Amino acid sequence: IKREKGERGDRGTPGKAGVDGPPGLRGLTGLKGSKGDTGAPGDPCKIQQSSFSVGRRKALHSADYYQALIFDTVFVNLGEHFNMFKGKFYCFVPGVYFFNVNIHTWNFKETYLHLMHNERQQVILYTQPSDRSIMQSQSVMLSLELSDEVWVRLYKRQRDNAIYSDDVDVYITFNGHLVAPKV
Repeated sequence: IKREKGERGDRGTPGKAGVDGPPGLRGLTGLKGSKGDTGAPGDPCKIQQSSFSVGRRKALHSADYYQALIFDTVFVNLGEHFNMFKGKFYCFVPGVYFFNVNIHTWNFKETYLHLMHNERQQVILYTQPSDRSIMQSQSVMLSLELSDEVWVRLYKRQRDNAIYSDDVDVYITFNGHLVAPKV
């Protein structure tokens, strides 16, 4: 005998979740959103640079035991970091620098120079007295901090210390440039 359908019963407790199925297809691309607010202005780009190239047209005989080499000719002096009156480069941009000094020796005279970092000698340029003059060069890379000084110092020993030049040509040069600013 078929009877009438009864009322629906209470819902039972949910069963355990089944295994995840494969991912579905990618949906359609949505509509373009509205334009966002303008951001705050960024810091202006700042290219950090420092370089100099100076020369000397006058010969020099060292009368003092220690004497700063003063230059009289400017080829390049970006930012005026090289002080011509003191013969010193002052670091305004900390980082790694390359320095080079070139001199012409004098016949029968000793040439003895130090490339100085603050008050400490870093490298030496030396020639013994000889019957011929030669061009000499010395280079070094130094890590500098703000306000460090780099300069060339003549050093007098028992013999005359001299570097050759004349009023026409430049035989003595001192150069430096920033290789990499400190990060």
